[in-house]
Amino acid sequence: MKESEGKHNRERNLLALTGAAALLALAANLAFSAFNSHRKKTKKKDLPGSNVRVNLSPSEILRLADRIIANSKAVHEKVASVPLDKVSYVNVVSPLAELEAEQFPLIQSCVFPKFVSTSDEVRKASAEAERRLDAHALICSVREDVYLVIKAVAARGEWTSAEAKCYIQSLVREFERNGLNLTVTKREEVQRLRAQMDELSLQYIKNLNEKSTFLLFSEAELAGLPAEFFKGLDKAENGKFKVNLRSNFVAAVLELCKVGRTRRMVAVAYGKRCGDVNLPVLENLVQLRHKYARLLGYSNYADYAVDLRMAKTTSKVFEFLEDISINLTDLATKELNMLKDLKKKEEGEVPFGIEDLLYYAKRVEVQKFDIDFGALKQYFPVNLVLSGVFKTFQDLFGLRFEEILDAEVWHGDVRVFSVFDLSSRELFGYFYQDIYAREGKYGQTCVVALQNGALLSNGARQVPVALLISQFEKDISGHPGLLRFSEVVNLFHEFGHVVQHICNRASFARFSGLRIDPDFVEIPAQVLENLCYESFVLKLISGFHQDITMPIKDDICKSLKRWRHSFSALKLKQEILYCLFDQIIHSADNIDVVELFKHLHPKVMLGLPVLEGTNPASCYPRSAIGYEAACYSHIWSEVFASDVFASKFHGDPLNQYVGMQFRNKVFGPGGAKEPIEVLSDFLGREPSIQAFVDSKSEYTL
Repeated sequence: MKESEGKHNRERNLLALTGAAALLALAANLAFSAFNSHRKKTKKKDLPGSNVRVNLSPSEILRLADRIIANSKAVHEKVASVPLDKVSYVNVVSPLAELEAEQFPLIQSCVFPKFVSTSDEVRKASAEAERRLDAHALICSVREDVYLVIKAVAARGEWTSAEAKCYIQSLVREFERNGLNLTVTKREEVQRLRAQMDELSLQYIKNLNEKSTFLLFSEAELAGLPAEFFKGLDKAENGKFKVNLRSNFVAAVLELCKVGRTRRMVAVAYGKRCGDVNLPVLENLVQLRHKYARLLGYSNYADYAVDLRMAKTTSKVFEFLEDISINLTDLATKELNMLKDLKKKEEGEVPFGIEDLLYYAKRVEVQKFDIDFGALKQYFPVNLVLSGVFKTFQDLFGLRFEEILDAEVWHGDVRVFSVFDLSSRELFGYFYQDIYAREGKYGQTCVVALQNGALLSNGARQVPVALLISQFEKDISGHPGLLRFSEVVNLFHEFGHVVQHICNRASFARFSGLRIDPDFVEIPAQVLENLCYESFVLKLISGFHQDITMPIKDDICKSLKRWRHSFSALKLKQEILYCLFDQIIHSADNIDVVELFKHLHPKVMLGLPVLEGTNPASCYPRSAIGYEAACYSHIWSEVFASDVFASKFHGDPLNQYVGMQFRNKVFGPGGAKEPIEVLSDFLGREPSIQAFVDSKSEYTL
């Protein structure tokens, strides 16, 4: 889910809207009654099987949040009151599982409005509701009485199914990762450390956000930048332009500026941000994380972070990163030599530095590929692309999408679709499509789970509900909304998450759709974004906006596929560098983070030294919050997605037999099976890195 860094929060992020609140076991039937009158007033059609509520007022949102919390307390008390010698799956586990499924859409009904509502008051109420729900969820997560009855059920070993066993173990593990199996003193220390860690993580990000630095350059020193770039710059009294050290400005300079000295100055200034304040913050944060992990029985924080992921062990992560790096070395060396030769021709004997990578890679791409991305945009009218995406996913996965024209929505641009199995006509779920830009709306493309699929105690299946959010350009006065190619790729990726969520068939909401192993959750969507580079699919989703019967030409399709892999080995080496840094600092004590970068940089980046005076550790937020000891995860999912696509989809990307196998074997289990088992079952063997390495070498420049 990422075109930019925010997308991997992405992204993965998928958007974790409620944090721990999504795991509350609550009494849904009591909360529903509060909204009967609201539902009777509307003339719009409800979605059968969906408990998602839209268009709640600020007061309704807060009342629902408070009712959820009150009901949660009652349910937890009831579960906790079961005598330890009388616990059973029926009186402890089954109620919790059912209530998780039933309450999640109500929780999301409180929370998702802050991302889509046009009303400032609604967004404020939604944010406050989330705060209350998360605070209560934290209390629930450390209730010893509830932990003891669940532990007692687990000790009996009376499983109704393999998935039920997995669910009970998940409940126990969650409590124990919060310290409930420790003494009271150690448990209090765990909570204290967690609070300190949260405070330091936020301080690190706050320092970066508050750092408002700029450099002054003349127009000549910014040669190569387009006119649009200068429109966003203020001028100093001496007439020079103020270049703010924000990522979008920095990326533009490093990629487009012809002046090497300017690129270097910007790269150095950007790389030394917050060095005086964030280096000690990060060092303290890492030490607290190690203490936290050791209290919970782990050797270090990396072991704690990776334990529940597909990778399982830090040694596996290091082995994976080193294998990828070694296998890419020859290709990366060829790429680097090509860039060095070009710089020598243009700038003489000035040494090539890391700050030159993006600029000269871009220069070679312009020379080697005949792709005008501005002109290419003319071939991707948003409605045509959407139509092609729908057809692609319906044909590949045996589905049918039907628009519900009279469904209740929060804005006139929002569309709602039901999803059916094509052969049985079984309702699989719904998705809301809110894809056009408007003020106050969340700014990234992402998918939000509004209701999770689950098998309820009465034998009925609760259907999943998803929300696709984006900020696309809308058709205005005869001018069609057009998508950049990167937006097309992003749309395929995110729509993959929509289908992933809806096609899940797990019995427990906890294992539904997107609530799965974070090392695995991005793999299916990354498999499907590969379709954007296949000629057949590109022609299906493209058409010149003034004559949609004219798709993009074959030579452009081929160029896009080659462009995708240009300098990918060298760029990936740079990503591996940061992943290794992240893994090392979370695997050992008392690491000098500045010296570590100085050591790693030339080793991984083929002799290129770290920029003198920079402190990458002081301005790398992924190690501070969100991806600590898990920065490798993006590469991990990309590598195994390449294996899946190359092995099963390459050559016949819309083969419905393969698509149905993918739907049933990869989407279907959700988090109820180990990811390695899921991929092995689909591939007929264990996943491998070789297809990924081969894909990079296949399209050498």
